Amino acid sequence: MSPSLAIVVPAGPGDRAWEGLLPQLAAARPREVMLVLAQGDDEVMGALPANVTVIRSAAGRARQLNAGAARMNADWLWFLHADSRIVASTLDALHRFVEADETAIGYFDLRFLHDGPRLMFLNALGAHMRSRLLGLPFGDQGLLMPRRVYDAIGGFDEHVGAGEDHAAIWAARALDIPLRALRAPVYTSARKYAQRGWWATTRDHVRATAQQARRFSRPEQVS
Repeated sequence: MSPSLAIVVPAGPGDRAWEGLLPQLAAARPREVMLVLAQGDDEVMGALPANVTVIRSAAGRARQLNAGAARMNADWLWFLHADSRIVASTLDALHRFVEADETAIGYFDLRFLHDGPRLMFLNALGAHMRSRLLGLPFGDQGLLMPRRVYDAIGGFDEHVGAGEDHAAIWAARALDIPLRALRAPVYTSARKYAQRGWWATTRDHVRATAQQARRFSRPEQVS
């Protein structure tokens, strides 16, 4: 029997980007899709795909990811940002990796939608180098893992503030859990780069990544 798959999609208060993602997820053939909204997000929703469940949890991506995972009993978990978008090659790579049922974390190649500055190709290149050369894929690359790996790393640390995905990767590395490039794209919005400016946003991300790496690579410093 093929391993079962569940998908967790957290969304911040007022974020409706998931409306474009959920219809794409039917082709992933998941057992269930869990849309995790922040408590207090009371926007009225229209009809959702049949296998989508909506829950609410305390706000914060780590809390929402863990709340969604806690409600799932599938063999594999795929964590996607609400503004992610997928294509056929994404799903092909997804199914191959799940069928192999390796004790590892898979990640996709980050690509940006055409809603940001022209220089976003440099950010995609940076994400490629960070994940492939440094072994640090982030959550916007669609982290995919068996439940046993999620349990082994203790889920997403709800106490780190920003960078729960980064902390999870360091936890996996500490346990010698392999990271696998799935060599297919996951697209994400670049609208925050358009809103805040390419240079300022890129600079802040690089700075935060370096600070988090220094912190999360030393588990005793995470609290």
